[in-house]
Amino acid sequence: MKINHHSQQSKWSTGLLECGGNPATCFITCCLPCVTFGEIAVVLDEGQSLCVAQGFIYCVLMTVSCHWVYSCMFREKLRAKYGLPADPCNDCCVHLCCEGFALCQEHVELKHRGLDPSKGWIGPPTVPPRMPPSMERV
Repeated sequence: MKINHHSQQSKWSTGLLECGGNPATCFITCCLPCVTFGEIAVVLDEGQSLCVAQGFIYCVLMTVSCHWVYSCMFREKLRAKYGLPADPCNDCCVHLCCEGFALCQEHVELKHRGLDPSKGWIGPPTVPPRMPPSMERV
């Protein structure tokens, strides 16, 4: 019997334009988006790829302005894994129009879920999953 753990969509921990309230991630993403992307990709691939390799692919695709297509695929992976909505629009649209903001949001989302992309893949999250508001203890 297969159980769907994400029958309800959860919400993003931060809005797209908020940068997650993390100035360091925002600065790195602004200057070197390939670093932020590589960190996200490694965590979403659960250590099956290397940060340097993912960052390099992203950089090569930047030279022909196709990096957003590649990063869009990882946003889809993140959303599927955590049942997140395509908010404010579909993944490719978000990455085409707001690449830096999207990368910051994804990086912060992984941190919010107990993973630290800057440390790479070190195993499952170290914090328990958050309970939906209707199920929290009072």
